[in-house]
Amino acid sequence: METANTNQGPDDADGQREQGGQQWRVEFDAEVAFANGGGLQTQGFRLDVPGPDLGDDEIAELLVRHLGLLMVDTVRISDRRTLREPHKGGRGTVGAAAQSTDAQATNAPATARRIVDLSHAIRHGMVTYPGLPAPEISDHLSREASHDHYAPGTEFQIGRISMVANTGTYLDSPFHRFGDAPDLAGLPLDGLVDLDGLVIRVLGAQDRAVDRNALLPHQVTGRAVLIHTGWDRHWGTDRYGSGGHPFLTAQAAAWLAEQRPALVGIDSVNLDDTDDPTRPAHTALLAAGIPVVEHLTGLQQLPTDAFRFHAAPPAVEGMGTFPVRAYAVLRGN
Repeated sequence: METANTNQGPDDADGQREQGGQQWRVEFDAEVAFANGGGLQTQGFRLDVPGPDLGDDEIAELLVRHLGLLMVDTVRISDRRTLREPHKGGRGTVGAAAQSTDAQATNAPATARRIVDLSHAIRHGMVTYPGLPAPEISDHLSREASHDHYAPGTEFQIGRISMVANTGTYLDSPFHRFGDAPDLAGLPLDGLVDLDGLVIRVLGAQDRAVDRNALLPHQVTGRAVLIHTGWDRHWGTDRYGSGGHPFLTAQAAAWLAEQRPALVGIDSVNLDDTDDPTRPAHTALLAAGIPVVEHLTGLQQLPTDAFRFHAAPPAVEGMGTFPVRAYAVLRGN
């Protein structure tokens, strides 16, 4: 028989709760199917629970979070019974481990710092999103023309760019979705730079939909959550924006909105399924005031955590989206 205790979520940060002066555990069988194939079965598994009234979905979530299971597709709970017995005590959580590794990274010597660029370069004529115009880059003042304005041997170039806001790697503020929400100029910098970073890898998933189960093992509150799908390998090809791209499900986005990360990013053409005109992921996150960064690249260069993430756009009033130079700062020995 396996025994375990659960991690505490944001609402249980004050420790394990007791109901009616009693402590409770639940015993059950479980079948876990993974998004990249394979599965896991347990019999007579026991978990500490806050009370006797949890449903199968809540128990499944506790199991996934406690074991730190990644890329979970489905969990089926059976033969469940609730036991009135003492909790078995605490153990280390994913969040504690993340804080530990981040503290180690922060205290590392400055000479060990490494910067990883996570942005696509913007080029004249490139296509970011199908149906949107490509950027046009030209001279407002060419070097040759500048000779008329400066001393001999002194020349400058002043460039001009015409582009839509959704070009390259860009950030969406809540104003992108809601007209009465903060625009780019209204975003506080402390929510865009020097953020505790977390990479959630969903490479090899058989389903392009990134569901809540893929997120449950991770402590996301207050962090820059970057979803690594590997879709950026198609950047610059027709495949990148032709459909079939990875995306975040409505349920996953709703869960993230409840957990309150600082920011959510993805290395795909859109955080939402582009076949769904309601855009539930953008709607849930931006309604919660959580910025979104799309078209990231190079997430395979990052560890799961122990890095700081930066993605600040210009402070433009009346605009909800703008390109960013997204990057990560790693520290280590």
